[in-house]
Amino acid sequence: MNITYLPCVEVEPTVSATATVIWLHGLGSNGHDFEAILPQLQLPSDMPVRFIFPHAASIPVTINGGAVMPAWYDIISLDVARKLNVDQLMHSAQRVIDLIEREISRGIASDRIILAGFSQGGAVVYHAALCYSKPLAGLLALSTYFPTANVIQYSEANRNIDIEIMHGSYDPVVVPKLGEMARNDLIAAGYHPQWRMYSMEHHVCLPQIKDIATWITAQLKL
Repeated sequence: MNITYLPCVEVEPTVSATATVIWLHGLGSNGHDFEAILPQLQLPSDMPVRFIFPHAASIPVTINGGAVMPAWYDIISLDVARKLNVDQLMHSAQRVIDLIEREISRGIASDRIILAGFSQGGAVVYHAALCYSKPLAGLLALSTYFPTANVIQYSEANRNIDIEIMHGSYDPVVVPKLGEMARNDLIAAGYHPQWRMYSMEHHVCLPQIKDIATWITAQLKL
C-alpha cells in the first residue's frame, strides 16, 4: 500500500540518528514554527536525534469565519466544550502514526521516538501516542487539551509512557482549565502526567525551552 506522508521539515543530526522527535505546530502555523527554537534548546551538536516538523494541510476553519489555513482539524467553537471535527483529528493522528512507522522503517526503535505538539498539534499527539500499538519514548503536550479523552481506545503498549504537560498560566486561547482537564482525564485513566505551569500566554518561553531540552535528553537517555 502506498502511503502519502505529511510534508515535513526534517532536521538531521550531525551523526547517525538513533532517536526521533516528531513535533506538531498549532493552528495557522507550519513546521518551521518549532524548527526555529531548535538552537534555543542548546542540545549537544552530536546528539543523535532527528527532528521532524510536519506541516498541516490547509482547510476551512469555522472559528475563523471559514478562512482556509493550516489546521489539523476544524474547530467549531472556542468555549470550554471545544466543539471540533473529531474525524479530522483522528485522521491527523493516523498521519502522525504513519510518520512513526516510517521512522521505524528507517531503523529507529519505537521507544526512541517522542511525540510533541503545541495547541491543536498537542491534541493530535495526545490521541496518536495514547492509541499507538508500540511503546514510545514520551509525549510532550504544550499549551493544549485532550478532546478525544472520552472516545480514545487506549493502547496497553503506552500505559507507562512519560507525559509532560506544559501550559501558560495566562493562556487566553487554550485556557489553563483545559490543560488541567486533560491532566485529570489522564490521571483518571491511570496515567501519571507531569504538569508544569509558566508565567506566559499562548506561546513558549525560555525557562520552558530549557525544561524541554532537559526532558528530551532524559527521555532519550542521552
